[in-house]
Amino acid sequence: MPATHATEHSITVAAPPAVVYGLIADVAGWPAVFGPTVHVDVLEEADPERGGEQLLRIWATANGRVRAWTSRRVLDPAARTVLFRQTVPAAPVASMGGEWRVESTGDGTSRVVLLHDYRAVDDDPAAEELIARAVDRNSHAELAALKEAAEQGELRDELHFVFSDSETVAGDAGDVYAFLDRADLWPQRLPHVSRLDLTEDEPGVQHMDMDTRSPDGSVHNTTSIRVCFADRGLIVYKQLKVPVAMSGHTGRWEIEPLGDGTVRVTSWHTVTLDPEGVRTALGAEATPAEARALVRKALGTNSSTTLRHARRFAEEARARA
Repeated sequence: MPATHATEHSITVAAPPAVVYGLIADVAGWPAVFGPTVHVDVLEEADPERGGEQLLRIWATANGRVRAWTSRRVLDPAARTVLFRQTVPAAPVASMGGEWRVESTGDGTSRVVLLHDYRAVDDDPAAEELIARAVDRNSHAELAALKEAAEQGELRDELHFVFSDSETVAGDAGDVYAFLDRADLWPQRLPHVSRLDLTEDEPGVQHMDMDTRSPDGSVHNTTSIRVCFADRGLIVYKQLKVPVAMSGHTGRWEIEPLGDGTVRVTSWHTVTLDPEGVRTALGAEATPAEARALVRKALGTNSSTTLRHARRFAEEARARA
């Protein structure tokens, strides 16, 4: 018989069960909460009030690599459970499923239980060990991140924010995409990028190690994973190494044809500030509002610079055609 393995991880969270369950149910927001999750496409959505089935495509890191798989989830808001099962696993996983359970402890706190069951392709012992390490590492990381996010309470609204910058380009969407996709050429094309190493796990899944030069001359290093969708004019990314004032940063580049020969290209950022990091970087009296303004300016300046250069690249390409 195939060897199916089962695990259980749990954590106590000082937050109401409804808050904790809401973070688990909001799978599109997982990249901003859970470290291993890079991107989630919601292919079929469940009713937010009554629950039901979701179909998802998930990209996440496991043992240092990006894995992608398709999963089906069943949400039950009344019971505060989420069942999940991979419908198209990524090797060496032959099958993977489990359940999130959020239980009330009766004192305003919650107990979260995360169950997994899995089987390796051909029941290979080496693959089983690899999967076991990934499940254990990611489960601990996800539960710790869930606890941190839930326990922030109302402060999370101050620490978590989204913003965007856009350019309208009189050029072709394919040329704009090509400029953004070829990040390995950014040190030659963008004034604020001093170094960038780019590798690919597979076509469309990029690892970036980048040094960015600030207006004051200082250089900041970030590492990111990008997932590129050429057919959709979309590049999503997650920073694995972020500046000290942040605990998380995800983003995306969207290219939208406007139907009149132009395209709109937009840079989106989703940022979560780190309160301790804010005090370290800006001083003990610094407020989240001050940090938001500074982060917005720094990231927006770099994004706007990239957008302007992408516009010039695409418009010059059209002029030469």
